[in-house]
Amino acid sequence: MSLNANSADVAFTFKGGMLPMTVMELTSADPERIRRQLAGKLSQSPAFFQHTPVVLSVEKLDEPHLALERICAVCRDHKLLPVAVRGGAEPVRQSAWALGLGWFAPVEEGRARALETVAPLNEPEDDDIKPATAVSVTTRLYRGTVRSGQQVSAAGSDLIVIGAVNAGAEVLAAGSIHVYGALRGRALAGIHGNTQAGIYCRELEAELLSVAGNYKRLEDIDSQLLGRAAEVHFIKEQLEIKPLG
Repeated sequence: MSLNANSADVAFTFKGGMLPMTVMELTSADPERIRRQLAGKLSQSPAFFQHTPVVLSVEKLDEPHLALERICAVCRDHKLLPVAVRGGAEPVRQSAWALGLGWFAPVEEGRARALETVAPLNEPEDDDIKPATAVSVTTRLYRGTVRSGQQVSAAGSDLIVIGAVNAGAEVLAAGSIHVYGALRGRALAGIHGNTQAGIYCRELEAELLSVAGNYKRLEDIDSQLLGRAAEVHFIKEQLEIKPLG
């Protein structure tokens, strides 16, 4: 069927997107060990375990065959929703597909692919699927408030927002994000794996902060930093948030 069909016959359109996703990095393939640790985590942060979609990373496991179905069942028992698997040998990929899960290449391979070709996330829409374009080094400038439900992205560059990012809004960039106003929504920098990216804002109230897939939610942020100008970087395998200036 042609993608240029009459609009009355179009049931869907494809859109590029980069959604915040929790990665559960497995260092054990034992479902019971995973169950015990999840039970402890659930007692500490019950709000987190409320139908949160997760990607199961098996890159650190040296096992071609996993009890993937049992691991997914353990996650669901604790209100986590496995949606995909990252890494693993061919049997793991086949198991993921058999369970109705997606499969991602290991992170280094995935990053290499992303740097080769990146499809723009926020270009004007067409009925046609656009071919991927080369990564740009320019900076995208957005003037105005990013409102709830809106997404502003810079798929191949830094992003500067001259305004606020409201709660329920989302800003994404391959590079760094600069918000010259209140940041109350979600900000995801380094979306293709750039750990050198940062997030900078005049007033920090973010629902979620992420650099290269490493994130913190509002409840994880030191209350003394809220409402202040702040900067966020990925340092020593964790997000570091500190006052700006």
